[in-house]
Amino acid sequence: MSVAFRRESDEEHKEPKFELPIPSGPNLVTARGLILIDEKVMALEAEIAIQTEEALLEALKRDLRYWHTRQTTAKLAPTPTGTSVAFGTRVEIRLKGAARTLDIVGSDEAEPGSGRVAFTAPLARAILGAEIGDYCEFGGNQDAIEIVAIAAIPA
Repeated sequence: MSVAFRRESDEEHKEPKFELPIPSGPNLVTARGLILIDEKVMALEAEIAIQTEEALLEALKRDLRYWHTRQTTAKLAPTPTGTSVAFGTRVEIRLKGAARTLDIVGSDEAEPGSGRVAFTAPLARAILGAEIGDYCEFGGNQDAIEIVAIAAIPA
């Protein structure tokens, strides 16, 4: 039979659906990050319970699998001492002379526009381990970042 008359299923023409990628490395979270993950799981479970459209339901289930994995693998990081830049610290810096405040957080909690930077981000990696008064290299500039203040992120 000619290929022109063969009935192909609609599934053959759909884009493949992939799982959401899980960031590599440990799933460190702050107390706030753990709460956000729990809230996301609950919101998705509630939405799945009322969703009737198959395509949206599958997308929600995929998202829920991602967040269940993140919830299961979450490791609450210890509260930092604040003597050096570490996961869970709020850091005041001068980046090329401009003052900024950054919270060093987990991948799922990161919102760079709000000053929450993932510990795996280049800016965070450049300052991890630094102490007040230290200058750190960033973007090829030897003294691009000055550490002004360090404290644990408030609860």
